Amino acid sequence: MILEMGIISARKVGLLLAVFWLGAICYFWLPNHIPDFLNLRTKSHSDKNSLESRVNSPLRVTGLLEDRAPLGDKGNVPSSGKVVHVCITSDKNTLGGMVTLMNSIVSNTKSPVKFHLVVDSDSTDHLGIWLRTSKLKNADFEIKAFPLSWVSGKIKVRGGRDELGTPLNYARYYLPRLFPKLKERVVFIDDDCIVLGDIAELNNMTIKPGHIAAFSEDCSGLSKRLSRLTNVYAEYLDFKNEHIKKLNIKPDACSFNTGVFVTDLAIWQQLNITSQLDYWMELNTKEEVYGNEKGGGGSQPPMMIVFYNKYSPIDPMWHVRYLGWTPGTSYSQSFVRQAKLLHWNGRFKPWGRTSQHSDLWDKYFIPDPINQFRPVRRA
Repeated sequence: MILEMGIISARKVGLLLAVFWLGAICYFWLPNHIPDFLNLRTKSHSDKNSLESRVNSPLRVTGLLEDRAPLGDKGNVPSSGKVVHVCITSDKNTLGGMVTLMNSIVSNTKSPVKFHLVVDSDSTDHLGIWLRTSKLKNADFEIKAFPLSWVSGKIKVRGGRDELGTPLNYARYYLPRLFPKLKERVVFIDDDCIVLGDIAELNNMTIKPGHIAAFSEDCSGLSKRLSRLTNVYAEYLDFKNEHIKKLNIKPDACSFNTGVFVTDLAIWQQLNITSQLDYWMELNTKEEVYGNEKGGGGSQPPMMIVFYNKYSPIDPMWHVRYLGWTPGTSYSQSFVRQAKLLHWNGRFKPWGRTSQHSDLWDKYFIPDPINQFRPVRRA
């Protein structure tokens, strides 16, 4: 019996020694294949702190853009990830435009798309039902309700277009607050648009070094010929205002449209863009900074101030606009079918009775399952 126990003990010791030597060999000869369990948690925490340090590093920002650290020699380029992040804002009156825009995007791309949707609190359930009971049920999306308190008392619209004072029209200012985990390139598109090209092409456009975003200029090509304005800053800002004078903005500088833009939310956050936009919006409630000029008010003038000389131009075919300026046809049918993005900016929306080229919009419209949103069409 004692002999047998000794044999068993010897076998255990031999087995333990074999495991020890095998582990030692693996550690010294195959170190890259052994997890560093001791340092894994520390490394993860360190990486997170490093990222937060880069994103939230203090910059010399004074409310304007002239005091700013350079963005790098290579410019603002999209991340290596394949997902295209698209932000859309809407309210209960235009919710069908958001759904139609989403359908047009997924119908014309093979790239994965993540939608970041912002609506009023009354529309979150409605939108969720609409998407989950439609062909978009497999789309990747998140829905956020916009806190109206963020813009309470800050909106003052002068001129004749009261709809420009809709709170959701200003939600684009607050994208980093709404989506704090989203720290990469995004494409923002107004809900009165449809996309006929591959959204990845717009997402992958080059933004020049030192520039923060990409917008469509208003002073060249078709946009200039179709606009009743000369499309310069003087038609949007009050250059008699002392705060505007201090910016040294040229009154004849070309304006741009803020209904479609590409930007990087990490850079947006670094430069405190939201706070700067807030500043100009609030100041305009106390004194006239913008609103009574030909271009009107709304959410565009603060963005024109903050992004002055700091944006790259978008390919004109990626933002064919002014379809909503008149009920009559502004473009030929053959031309609009070649466009990559159509925008019905103006009073005459694509779901209205007097809209132009509504047949193209109808192609992507998905009926509202509870029938609250219904396009109006001629009999």
